[in-house]
Amino acid sequence: MSLDRDTPKERRERLRQEELRNPSSSIHGSNLADLVGSLGWKGTGILILVIILAFIIYAVFFQ
Repeated sequence: MSLDRDTPKERRERLRQEELRNPSSSIHGSNLADLVGSLGWKGTGILILVIILAFIIYAVFFQ
């Protein structure tokens, strides 16, 4: 597929795959942006809810 015809999603994925093959080119390495990018907005929302619920449960049981 031509680079001009790549969708933005395909371009991001191709660049991410290239970076994974050559990790020395990455300044930050694996980070939260990679996680959020791979999950999408629904997955990110669920992850945030799980973190909030874990914090509430921790606060209730370990005051």
